[in-house]
Amino acid sequence: MFFNSIVYFFFLGGVFTLSWLATERIKIRNFILLVASLVFYSAWDPRYLPLIITAVFITWISAGKISASSNKKTRKLWLFLGIFTALSILAIFKYASFSVTSASYFLDIFGLEPDFNTRILKKIVLPVGISFYTFQAMSYTIDVYRNDLKHEKSFLNYALYVSFFPQLVAGPIVRATDFIPQVKKQVKLDRELYAKGVILIIIGLFKKVAIADFIAVNLVDRVFESTAMMSSLESLVGVYGYTLQIYCDFSGYSDIAIGSAALLGFYIPKNFDAPFISTNLSEFWERWHISLSSWLRDYLYIPLGGSRNNTKWRTSRNLMITMVLGGLWHGAAWTFVFWGTLHGIGLVISRWLGFNRLHKERKPLPLKIFAVFLTFNFTVFAFIFFRAATFNGALQVLKNIARLEMSFVNLPITVIVAIIAGYLIHLVSGSVLKKITNFYQKIPLWIHPLLMFAFAFFLQKVAVTDVVPFIYFQF
Repeated sequence: MFFNSIVYFFFLGGVFTLSWLATERIKIRNFILLVASLVFYSAWDPRYLPLIITAVFITWISAGKISASSNKKTRKLWLFLGIFTALSILAIFKYASFSVTSASYFLDIFGLEPDFNTRILKKIVLPVGISFYTFQAMSYTIDVYRNDLKHEKSFLNYALYVSFFPQLVAGPIVRATDFIPQVKKQVKLDRELYAKGVILIIIGLFKKVAIADFIAVNLVDRVFESTAMMSSLESLVGVYGYTLQIYCDFSGYSDIAIGSAALLGFYIPKNFDAPFISTNLSEFWERWHISLSSWLRDYLYIPLGGSRNNTKWRTSRNLMITMVLGGLWHGAAWTFVFWGTLHGIGLVISRWLGFNRLHKERKPLPLKIFAVFLTFNFTVFAFIFFRAATFNGALQVLKNIARLEMSFVNLPITVIVAIIAGYLIHLVSGSVLKKITNFYQKIPLWIHPLLMFAFAFFLQKVAVTDVVPFIYFQF
């Protein structure tokens, strides 16, 4: 069930109606939302429903045992069990085939003849959303262990936190400290909350359908899948187009998720904040996929030692480990590992040169503009390896660009317009969004369905033939 499908909005409308009818009975409302979330997940493939239920149950039990014990060894044992369960599910379904295939490749290099039976592994399908809900379950267990959070005694509330359908499949990764208190409160649907939800959903759909899908089908996919047929100019524009595509695709999903949650009375923090105007990579990761970057910082980078009271080399090591594993989190392929490695190297160099705090210091405007230019183009270059299916495919795109052919026969003007529009939309600030929301809130209610119909008609005209899945569904 995709956010950019009619089925989803019928589903959301039904859940919206039922949950608000039960708003005065919090437990009933939460039960309705939990059932709806499990139905939403089952719509993809009901066979994988036991996975999320297992992750929820064992991490909840583990956190309860941690909370109930004052013995350090016992607490560590249950922490290990909770994390081990979540990581085992992730490892088996996401990394087992990759690990065996990689081991076979390296053994073959050294003249050994591995005899791994990979037929069963190749049949394993990556369950949708597994990277997101396992990280949420892990963070909850760790927070309880650190005494940063009290164990939630209601299994219903905890299960809803992990499986809440708006952000279940592709985030944002929500912290229990932010979400669980909300499930215990009674909220009222007012026009401000309603307007915020609707406007975010509209913006998200526009980013996804009118920008991301449009430039993907009409340019980006051709550049990466039929490289030899594209000129250098077309390939170069396609690379910048993919950077915009993944931003509009994923931030569009996040907007729809946050908007859907708002319509149901829940607040989810923003996940993107104009990342392409970053003056350095540290700032980029404060603006890009904020929920993941903050998760990696709090649960991996800082526990490794972070940068406080550390030598330059240890800080560099911690950055590299964090970003390499962050790359691997995105996908079970060496291209993703290399993408993470590139960002790790970039962060290390940025820190060594003192650029990591450039966005927090007063510097001449020309210097900051140059820094934005360098940071943006570095991220564009790294995304080539993120998008390409293989290293050879990425190198072919780079070689194609290096030929300096200026033909643009495969570069429609509509694609150029979409790319320019997308980068301009990327710059829209929170204050502008608030003004749009206020305007929508104040117009007569009878105009709302007319605007909805007009927007749906527009999307139908610009949409590609088939519903295109969100990019982060594969992670």
